[in-house]
Amino acid sequence: MPTITQLEYVLAVHKTGHFGRAARDLGISQPTLSSQIQKVEQELGLTLFDRQAKPIALTSQARPLIEPMRAVVVAHERLLAAASGTSEDIAGPFSLGVIPTLAPYVLPWFLGEFAERHPEVELSVFERPTDEILTEIGASRMDAAILATPLDEPSIHEELLFYDPFYLYAHADEPLLEQDAITVDDIDSRKLWLLEDGHCFRAQVINLCGLHQRQQLGSVRFAGGSFETLRYLIDASEGYTLVPETFARTLSRKVRKRSIRPFDERIPTREVSIVSHRLSWKSEIRNAIAEVVIERMPHCFQRELAEEEVMPIRVGPQPGRP
Repeated sequence: MPTITQLEYVLAVHKTGHFGRAARDLGISQPTLSSQIQKVEQELGLTLFDRQAKPIALTSQARPLIEPMRAVVVAHERLLAAASGTSEDIAGPFSLGVIPTLAPYVLPWFLGEFAERHPEVELSVFERPTDEILTEIGASRMDAAILATPLDEPSIHEELLFYDPFYLYAHADEPLLEQDAITVDDIDSRKLWLLEDGHCFRAQVINLCGLHQRQQLGSVRFAGGSFETLRYLIDASEGYTLVPETFARTLSRKVRKRSIRPFDERIPTREVSIVSHRLSWKSEIRNAIAEVVIERMPHCFQRELAEEEVMPIRVGPQPGRP
């Protein structure tokens, strides 16, 4: 059977998609790495990698083997950590992804405090869309991420951080602003501005409003890359969008009074969690990040909401929709 070291070599090639980079990361020569991978392939009686692909990719036979291989390596790492008494240490490199609709608002809450509490952690933060984050976590290139959930991914561990309610942001002349609060039924898709494709918040708004992904939205088909961009475009033209509390609370009191309206009755709300691979052996650092986020988040955010008060929004497309 393959050794632990050989399994680590396989995972390194899968992670980098390149024999040269994997060899460099492992501190061995490329011929040595290639030789060891070939030995694993001979032992298992199959080809692990499509060497013609760029980047190098797993073969269809090898894909089901990656998770069991990872489980063996992680179990070995945990055994060594427990034996050396370092299983509870919060130290070492750790990569954290954050989706663009959360990064500018959530990172300032906890980065400074976390660095003060855990100076031994070498934290690297990356702003990425959800799909890229899940790919990175699946390939062991990212340790954890803060994003909107639930994801319905069996390999992903999710830990709730807080709930983020939605608001209407509208042009100053929008008739809906005459109301103290609105409902989902008040929203006219012809006036609605959306974030561009790739943002999970866009999918959540589409699911909330029952829209088709490719529905024509008024005469302007602009899709903004940030809430700030949408806000300025709406102020300069017409219509409205939906924004989360994480963004809305950064606006001045004057702007909130003029352009923001809450939802009545059940409030559309996104769930924000810290996620990692279920087999991650860096759970102590992930838990430490979650602890600081929860402690430092503004009091307006809650971790427990009555079911009748909120309308949870799916992250992905609704069944039967593109």
